[in-house]
Amino acid sequence: MRDIVRRFIGPAVLTLLIPLADGHAEDWPEFRGPGGRGHATVGAAPLQWSEKDNLVWKAPIPGRGWSSPVVLDGRIWLTTAVETPALPGDFEKARARTDQPDSNTYVAHHVALKAIAIDPASGRTLHDTTLAEIDLPLLLNKTNSYASPTPVAEAGRVYCDFGAMGTACVDATTGKKVWFRRLVVEHQVGPGSSPTVFGDLLILVRDGCDQQYVAALDKNTGETIWKTPRPPITATSLSYHKAFSTPLIFTANGVPQMVVPGAQWIVSYRPATGEELWRVDTGDTFSNTSRPVYGDGIVYICTAYGGARMLAIRVDGKGNVTETHVAWQLQQGTPQRSSPLLVGQRLYIVSDRGVASCVDAANGEVKWSQRLEGAHTASPSYAAGRIYFFSEGGVATIIRPGDRFERLAENQLDGRIMASPAFIDAAIFIRTDTHLYRIGR
Repeated sequence: MRDIVRRFIGPAVLTLLIPLADGHAEDWPEFRGPGGRGHATVGAAPLQWSEKDNLVWKAPIPGRGWSSPVVLDGRIWLTTAVETPALPGDFEKARARTDQPDSNTYVAHHVALKAIAIDPASGRTLHDTTLAEIDLPLLLNKTNSYASPTPVAEAGRVYCDFGAMGTACVDATTGKKVWFRRLVVEHQVGPGSSPTVFGDLLILVRDGCDQQYVAALDKNTGETIWKTPRPPITATSLSYHKAFSTPLIFTANGVPQMVVPGAQWIVSYRPATGEELWRVDTGDTFSNTSRPVYGDGIVYICTAYGGARMLAIRVDGKGNVTETHVAWQLQQGTPQRSSPLLVGQRLYIVSDRGVASCVDAANGEVKWSQRLEGAHTASPSYAAGRIYFFSEGGVATIIRPGDRFERLAENQLDGRIMASPAFIDAAIFIRTDTHLYRIGR
């Protein structure tokens, strides 16, 4: 194990401390941007736009996908799935492969899983690479897609994950596939967890209804380096065993931690080895999709179904810290899908139904709550001193951070927004169900 740690950690000590957190102004390399925090550290993001105003370009995206765009070294990357409609009998065959089919599911007859690179200046497609073609793929919830996990990019490489359907490494210069792996699990309703990079490791979460584990691959070859089973789940229904959250890696007291919410358990691991550091029991919660945020020794996590709430957990514990390290919990108005945003000493959240709240990070006190336009799935972002919320109906609500609600602007685009946008300098890249937009300069 020590040799493995030296091999995968030694050359990348700085990356370990704050993975991908020191990106350049033009970089938004993973889900929720540098470090996964939802912060654009520089730039002057636009305040107002429409289908006619402040629109630089609007590029059609083939297929269907809810993965967020990522930007690195002058290229935008996203994934998509081009589906062939199901034939008679396909749905019944797909349902037969799982003991716990969801009633709100469908299946395609065939799907082509793609990585697409776009020129930020013009919106022109630079690469359109098919990474895998699958007959009769997984059952899928009607609100999900076969390409929901967001890629993660670094110099020269892009890592695209499609859950149990496969994971690929793409050469960022040529657009060609470098390697492809499948780590199986029964998602039941499709993939959701996005990958992240730690040194020379690509971290993947597989919280299915049949098995649950976290794995690290050698990002250069796709070889499995470690695989750690999740804690046992007490729920008898297999539907309550699945989850879709994305890991958050940070350093606390000089020690890298990786926090991964799942069904029933929130667990912190050593990202280099997969060794468990601490865990918190959240009861019957499942289907987590929200990514945690971290600040000042506290990690903030939203659970989903079976008891939706937000927990503030001190990260200096060991073992089961359910009774000792949960600083506070908030049970009203918390999101089941979108992620919290930490700005200074305040958390900003928006529930699935569109109720936004400002919460004191120290004690969980709600400073204000305000209903916004429509349902919300995309995570809020902080840019140019403002907070940006995006509804599924294409409405962006922009507010000033603070202890009173102050709306600065409201903007409308055509199409449905479920992916979280990318903020690059003076531009916002927004993915709808049909197009990718460049807003601003």
